[in-house]
Amino acid sequence: MSKTLPAPLRVRFAPSPTGYLHVGGARTALHNWLLARKYGGTFLLRIEDTDRARSTDESTRAIFEGLEWLGLTWDEEVTYQGANLARHRADAQRLLDAGAVYRCFCTPAELEQRRAEAEARGDAFKYDRRCDRLAPDEIQHRVAAGDAFVLRFRVPDGSTEWDDLVHERITFPNKDIEDFVILRSDGTPIYNMAVVSDDIDARVTLVMRGDDHISNTPKQILLYNALGAPLPVFAHLPMIHGTDGKKLSKRHGAMAVGDYRHEGILPSAMDNFLALLGWSPGGDIEVMTMQEMIERFSPDGLLKKASVFDLKKLEWMNGQHLNMLPLDQVEPLITPAIVDAGLATREWLAANRAWYMTLLELLRVRSRTVSDVVRQATPYFGDAVELDSDAVAKQWKDPVTPELLSDARDALAAASEWSASTLEEALRSVAERRGLGAGKLFQPLRVALTGSSVSPGIFDVLMLLGRERSLGRIDTALQVLAR
Repeated sequence: MSKTLPAPLRVRFAPSPTGYLHVGGARTALHNWLLARKYGGTFLLRIEDTDRARSTDESTRAIFEGLEWLGLTWDEEVTYQGANLARHRADAQRLLDAGAVYRCFCTPAELEQRRAEAEARGDAFKYDRRCDRLAPDEIQHRVAAGDAFVLRFRVPDGSTEWDDLVHERITFPNKDIEDFVILRSDGTPIYNMAVVSDDIDARVTLVMRGDDHISNTPKQILLYNALGAPLPVFAHLPMIHGTDGKKLSKRHGAMAVGDYRHEGILPSAMDNFLALLGWSPGGDIEVMTMQEMIERFSPDGLLKKASVFDLKKLEWMNGQHLNMLPLDQVEPLITPAIVDAGLATREWLAANRAWYMTLLELLRVRSRTVSDVVRQATPYFGDAVELDSDAVAKQWKDPVTPELLSDARDALAAASEWSASTLEEALRSVAERRGLGAGKLFQPLRVALTGSSVSPGIFDVLMLLGRERSLGRIDTALQVLAR
C-alpha cells in the first residue's frame, strides 16, 4: 500500500554537536535528503547545541564537513537550537498559562529518595503528581519565596497513537508515561520541549529519525496537541547493527563518516551503502548513483527490521563505484591521496595527464578503495621498486629465472618500437624458444617490473613504465638474483 506524504514536505536533520557525524546520523540525514529531493520537499539542518557542556565548534564543523562530503546540501539557513531559548520559554509559559503543565518544587534529592524507596518495594518509580495537588496560594507563596521549580507536563488519561511511516500504527498507553519535565529549574528546556518548539517554528511536516526516538514521540505528540499545532508525520528508521546482530559500535568498524574519506571510500559509495541501511529499492537493485537513488526512493521501500553495517559490503560497494563512475569524476578523488602519499605533485600529474588517466583506468578495476589504487600505483612512480618478499620467494625460486629475465631484457631492448603489440611478440617469442608457457616468463618479469606478483597486464605495465625504466628494473632484478 502506498504511503501518503504531507504537503508541503519539510524535513529536517537535527544532530547534536557533541561528537562527529556517525553512520546512524548520516543515514538519517541521507534518507531525509532523498525524500526531499524525490518529492520536491525542503531539507533543513538544525544544530541542537543546547548541551553547552558537551557541544563543541569542532563537532559542528565535522557535521558540516561530513554532510558536504556526502553531497547532502540543505535548503535554508542552518538554525541553532541554543539561539531559540526565548521561544522555548515562551512556549512553556503558554502551556503553564493554559493549565497543561504545572510547577513541581520537588528537589532532585527528594525524587532520588522516592525512587530508591520504590525500588526497595520492587515498584517502578513514577512521579506521584504531589505538586499538582498544591493549593494555588501555596504555589504563589513558594514562587514569591524564590523556591526552585521545574515545569511538568500533565499527561492526560487514555492513550497516544500515530500512524508511523515505517512501523504503521503505534500506540502508547498514557498511564505508562509519567508527568515529564519540559523546563528545568534554570529555565532551560528539556529535549522534547525544545524539539517540538523548533519543529513547529520551522514548519516541519515530516519527522524522520532513528527508532530509538519512538519513546519520545508520544510525549512530543502531547506537546503538539497542547500547543495547538498540527502534527507532523513521524517515521522511525530501524536501528543499525553490526554483523553480530548487536548495536553498532566502533568494534564493528563504524567510525565518524569523515574517517571513511581517509580510508579511501568514495562519497557516492558511502551514500549508496547508507541508503540501503533501512531502505530497499526493490528488484534486488544495490549499486546506484545518487540520481538513481533519488528517482527510486520511496517511503514504501522503508524497512522495519534492523539493518546490518557490514564493512566488507561497504568496500565491495566502493569498488563498484570506483569502476562505475566516469574516470574524470574518480580522478579528483584519487589525486589528493596520490599527492599525500608523496608519489607525485599535482603539477606533474597535470603535465602527464594522459599517462596518469591510463594508469588510473587500469588500477581502478582491481581496487576496492582509493587506498588500494594508491598502493597499486606506487610502482609506477620513481625509478626504483620495492620487492615483495613473498612474490620473490614464489616467482623467482626457479634456478632458470635469471636466464629468463636476461632473455626477456634482451628481447625488449631489441624491440623496434615500444608498443604493446611489438613487446608482446618479442616476449612470446622468448617463451616459445624456451618451450615455456607465457605465464612462466610473465610472472617473474612482473615481479621485476612492479615488485609484486599482482598487477595489470604485463604489456600495460611495460607501456606505463616505458623503455628506460623497464630495462632498468630488469637490470636491478638480475643484480638481486646474482647476490
